[in-house]
Amino acid sequence: MKSSSFEYHAPKTLDDAVALLARHAEEEARVLAGGQTMVPAMAMRLARPGHLIDINAIPGLDQISLTDHAMRIGACVRHAALGATAAPGPFGRLLGLLQHHIAHLPIRTRGTFCGSLANADAASEWCLLMVALDGRIEARSTAGTRMIDAEDFLLGYMTTALAPEEMIVAAHLPTLPPGTRVGFHEFARRAGDFAQSMAIATYAVAQGRITAPRIAIGGVVSRARRCPEAEALLHGATPDPALFQEAARQAATHAPLVEEDPYLRSLTETSVLRALTGAA
Repeated sequence: MKSSSFEYHAPKTLDDAVALLARHAEEEARVLAGGQTMVPAMAMRLARPGHLIDINAIPGLDQISLTDHAMRIGACVRHAALGATAAPGPFGRLLGLLQHHIAHLPIRTRGTFCGSLANADAASEWCLLMVALDGRIEARSTAGTRMIDAEDFLLGYMTTALAPEEMIVAAHLPTLPPGTRVGFHEFARRAGDFAQSMAIATYAVAQGRITAPRIAIGGVVSRARRCPEAEALLHGATPDPALFQEAARQAATHAPLVEEDPYLRSLTETSVLRALTGAA
C-alpha cells in the first residue's frame, strides 16, 4: 500500500518549521526527523498527514551537548549516537545498555531519540529513561519555548502533552554522579521486537546503605512509570538479594498494568529484580 497524498516541506530554519506547523496544524501536519515510525504508518495509511515537515536540514538539531551535570539531545540525534561512548561514567553505561535493545541496526542509525519521545510507545526505552531520570522535553511553537517534565509529557499509550502546533526541539537529561550503579533489563519475544517488559534501576551506596534509588518500568504499563513503593523500601537499606527481591515484588504489586494478569505481574517482578541485580 502507498501513502495518501501530502504536501512536503523542508524548512531550513527552526522558525520556518514552527511557522509551517502552526499554519497547517489543522490539516494534520506532522514533523519528520527519522521517520522510522511515521513512514511505515503512512505506507499502511494508519497515518494520513496533509503536510509533512522534514526538519533534517535545520542546523543544530543533530547536536548533543554534554556538561558535567546534563545532556541536551537535539531533535535529529539518532539512536546510534547515544551508545556507551556518548558520555563518561555510569550515565554512558546506562545509555549503552538501553541503546543495544532498540530495534535493529538500520533503525538505530536513522531513528531519533526525540522521535521516540513524540511517538510515546509504552515499550520505548528512551521514554523509560526520561521518566527514570526526571528528564525534560523542550517544545517550540510560534508562541515560544516551554519545558515539560517527562512525567507530565507522557500521558498514556502514544499520547503526549505536545500541542498540535508544537514540535520537540530537544530532550534534556541529568547525568549520573560517579559511583552510581546502573542496571537495565528488557524482555522481548525476539531480539529487536517491542519490549513486553523492561526496567531501569539506579542507586548509589554510601557507608553500606543505598542512597538515591530510582526504579522505572515500561512495556507492561500504558506509559513509563517510576515505582515509589520500591524506591522507598530501598532507600537507606543495606543491599542484599532478599531486599532486591522484596523491592521487585513491591514494584510489581503496585504497578498499574495494562491488564490484570498474573503473568505480567511476574514478568514485571523479574525485570525489576534483574535490573537491580545487574546494578549490583
